[in-house]
Amino acid sequence: KEEHMPHVEIKCYPGRSEEVKKACAERIAADVAETLGCPATAVSVAIKEIPQDDWKEKVFDGQIMADKDSLYVEPGYTC
Repeated sequence: KEEHMPHVEIKCYPGRSEEVKKACAERIAADVAETLGCPATAVSVAIKEIPQDDWKEKVFDGQIMADKDSLYVEPGYTC
């Protein structure tokens, strides 16, 4: 049986190297697979770079606070 889930999307400021983003994605995928009990090949990870000037509107207000009820870990900062 082939599994297709889960998908993780990471948003961060631009500036990290491709090597760092790849290492981060691989570690996240491995941890998710282990924690949720699925094969690592079932996990996909996307990294989207959001400019700092757009963070409050697009990410903090537009996603984090707008979907606060689904957060399991809340940010330790405010905008």
